[in-house]
Amino acid sequence: MSNALADPGHRRPGERLGLPASGRGSLASWRSRIAAILLDWAVCMGLSVLFFGTEVVQGDGWQTFMPLTLFFVESAVLSALTGGSLGQLVCRIGIIRLDGHQLGFLRAVPRAAMVCLALPALVVDGDRRGLNDLLLGTVVVNRR
Repeated sequence: MSNALADPGHRRPGERLGLPASGRGSLASWRSRIAAILLDWAVCMGLSVLFFGTEVVQGDGWQTFMPLTLFFVESAVLSALTGGSLGQLVCRIGIIRLDGHQLGFLRAVPRAAMVCLALPALVVDGDRRGLNDLLLGTVVVNRR
């Protein structure tokens, strides 16, 4: 038995999932994941202000929910169709299922909803997978 198997604490992130150490299909870095979500949020905030006015930022009505609503729709639709949100595509990362099948709407929609709730996405394991990814059998990987 190898030392890595005897002591799982010394495994590199993604090894247990069968992902390569680097390159295409390896785990996406925290830097690229954070950059992607910030880009997604900036685009959704900009579009919200453009379509719904400054009430999105300054108001206290329904308009304040428009950035989050746009984020949910953008993330769910693009993830289902392309395997990643706009920010993820720009950062050259994406979401894959561990079983090799397409992500599809049945996983993209609840995944986007859990990211919008924040907590499931912030509680992560040693393979950089949030509760949302653990529940849905997905992982965020590099596309390059």
